[in-house]
Amino acid sequence: MPEFSARRRIRHSAADMFDLVADVERYPEFVPLCRDLKVRKRIEEPEGVVVLVADMTVAFKLVRETFRSRVTLDRPSLRILVEYLDGPFSHLENRWEFHSAGERVCDVSFFIAYEFRSRTLGLVMGAMFDTAFRGFAQAFERRADRIYHTPAG
Repeated sequence: MPEFSARRRIRHSAADMFDLVADVERYPEFVPLCRDLKVRKRIEEPEGVVVLVADMTVAFKLVRETFRSRVTLDRPSLRILVEYLDGPFSHLENRWEFHSAGERVCDVSFFIAYEFRSRTLGLVMGAMFDTAFRGFAQAFERRADRIYHTPAG
């Protein structure tokens, strides 16, 4: 099963980076392959945790696929967990963690593991997904630089 993980030191606060990644409805503006994202359900849980059910449409050339996932936004722990519900995968797991490394500096950990239900789709989209996931951390960092402005220094 393909998987990818990255850990990057970012010149923005952990809370700012959490908020940026948690703003899933903006993904079509800057996330590689993401063409559409619709939040179908939003559940406010105790202790500042929010659970979303969302449909994300990814596209590359003539291939277009939509999948549904449960996204747990755990702000107190600065963690985001994405659990696959339905679509073209047999498995999809995605985790983000944000750790403060000083004032306006944090370490961002990203992990994703996935497997397509269809071997053919896996062959068509697999290499593209690998390339896209390698660019995810950079896409979010560039977005943070635009929104929060890169600190001088």
